[in-house]
Amino acid sequence: MKKILILAAAVLALGSLTARADNDRPIDVAQLPQKAQQFIRQHFPDEKVSLAKVERELFETTYEVIFTGGSKIEFTKEGDWKEVDCKYSKVPAAVLPPQIAQYVTRHYPDASVVQIDRDKREYEVKLANGLELTFDPKFNLIDIDD
Repeated sequence: MKKILILAAAVLALGSLTARADNDRPIDVAQLPQKAQQFIRQHFPDEKVSLAKVERELFETTYEVIFTGGSKIEFTKEGDWKEVDCKYSKVPAAVLPPQIAQYVTRHYPDASVVQIDRDKREYEVKLANGLELTFDPKFNLIDIDD
């Protein structure tokens, strides 16, 4: 009986932790990390911010910025970009690693990059033609998905 009570208490405590983990709240652009603010000024100078928010999860804090034109950027807590999603336009060329930009230009000259997502293990690139390319950290192509 004592084991069941301990187990129930552990499940209840874990449930309350996960409930607190999903803590999104709107913020002012000035509350973003300096690196993120500089990225926006440099690569999206003419875009107007519709919403900026901080997302706190159990082990991770991220920032998300949504522009009135529909583009979206997600940043790490340090201000490095994690995802750039330009739904109705193309990702600024300066954001793309040169190796990926060269690969896309060489193999898909008529397609533009509309989304790029990165983490420690890979870069995922979505082209306007619907193809999704995955590169390893050394920019070797490892997957193509249509």
